[in-house]
Amino acid sequence: MSTHDNLLRVGMVGYAFMGAAHSQAWRTVNRVYDLPARVRMALICGRDGGKVAEAADRLGWEGHTTDWRRLVESDEIDVVDICTPGDSHCEIAIAALAAGKHVLCEKPLANTVAEAREMAAAAARARTAGVRAMCGFNYRRVPAVTMMRQLVADGRLGEIRHVRAVYLQDWIVDPQFPLVWRLQKDKAGSGALGDIGAHIIDLTQYVTGQLITGVSAATETFVKERPLPAGSSGLAAQADGNGRAMGQVTVDDAAVFVARLDGGALATYEASRFATGRKNALRVEINGSLGSVVFDLERLNELEFYDATRPAAEQGFTRILVTEAEHPYMSAWWPPGHIIGYEHSFTHEMRDFVEAVATGTDPTPSFADALQVQLVLDAVVRSAELAAWTEVEPTLAELAA
Repeated sequence: MSTHDNLLRVGMVGYAFMGAAHSQAWRTVNRVYDLPARVRMALICGRDGGKVAEAADRLGWEGHTTDWRRLVESDEIDVVDICTPGDSHCEIAIAALAAGKHVLCEKPLANTVAEAREMAAAAARARTAGVRAMCGFNYRRVPAVTMMRQLVADGRLGEIRHVRAVYLQDWIVDPQFPLVWRLQKDKAGSGALGDIGAHIIDLTQYVTGQLITGVSAATETFVKERPLPAGSSGLAAQADGNGRAMGQVTVDDAAVFVARLDGGALATYEASRFATGRKNALRVEINGSLGSVVFDLERLNELEFYDATRPAAEQGFTRILVTEAEHPYMSAWWPPGHIIGYEHSFTHEMRDFVEAVATGTDPTPSFADALQVQLVLDAVVRSAELAAWTEVEPTLAELAA
C-alpha cells in the first residue's frame, strides 16, 4: 500500500460494462464510507487510444494508456483492477502481483482451471509479502444476500437440505444478434455457465457455507452460428452490415446441473441466456429443517423468510425489507425504506477490498475461493460431455493437505 497519506492509487484495465461499474464504485466509496485509506483513480487502460481517452474523461480517471504493462509496472500504481475478458486475466494478474500490486480481478477468475491454479498460486506467494488479491463476485455484497448468509450461519434455517438457484437472461435470443466476445470460448472460456452460472455457484456456496462436491450436468448451444459484429459495448452489439459474414458460437447458451454440497444439501442450478423475457433474473432459495429463505435480484432490497419454529397458526413467508441501518452495509446510505440498486454492490465490494488492503487482512473471495468456483465450472463441463456424475477436483490447499 502507498505510504502517501494512506492513499491507494488505482489503475484499471478495461473500460466497458464492468469498467463503468467499477469506476462508479471507486468514485463513490470514500464519499460514502469512512475508510482507513483514500482511493485515487490514477490510470485506466484500453486497447483503443481514442476510446480509452474518452472513457477516462467520462468515468473520472486522471490518466489513460493503451499498454497494460506500463500500468502494472508503474511506481504510481498500488492497486490493479482487472475488468477485461477472461483470456487476459491470468497474464495481467500474475504480472501485477509480481510487481507488488494489490489485485482485484473480475469473475470468473480465468478461462481454464490451469490458469486459475497459476493465479491462486501467485496470490499465495504475493500474500507473504503483504500483497492482497480478491475476485469480484459482487452479488455477495448485496445487503440482502449478506443477511441471508447471516440467517444461515446463525442457525435460523437449521440443517440445510435444499439449494435451488437460477440465473436467467435473454439478450441473445435473437439468432441475428452478433458474435460478440462473450460467445467465443477463446475469449470468454464458457458461455452462460461461466458468465452467470459462476455467480450463483459462488453466491450459494457463500450463503450456505457449503462447497459443491459433485455435479451431473447438461449444456446446450441453441444458435451455433451468428453474424460477425461491426461493433459492441457491454451486452449490446451491431452486426456486420453486409449480413453475410458468419462465425461459429463456441460456448454454451445454457447450462443446468444437479449438485451435492459437502454439508449434505442437494442443489439444482440453471444458467441461461435464452430465457425469453428474463432480463437479469437471479433467484436463490434455501430450504432447511427450521425454515427457508429466498432472494430475488429483481427485488434486491428484500428477503422472504419462513420460520418453521413459529406456532402453526402464525407460519408463512415474511417479507423483510433490507434497508435498516442494522442491515449489512446499509448504515452509510439512506433512511430506512429508501432502497439501493445494482451499482451499490460494487461500492460495497470496493469498501471491503480497500479496508482489507489498508488493514493488512485477507479480502474475500480470495483467488483460492475463485479457483474453487472454477473447479466447479470445469466439473460441469466435463459432466455434460460425459453425461455422467462428475466429482469436483480439489483446490491447491486441499492437494497440499
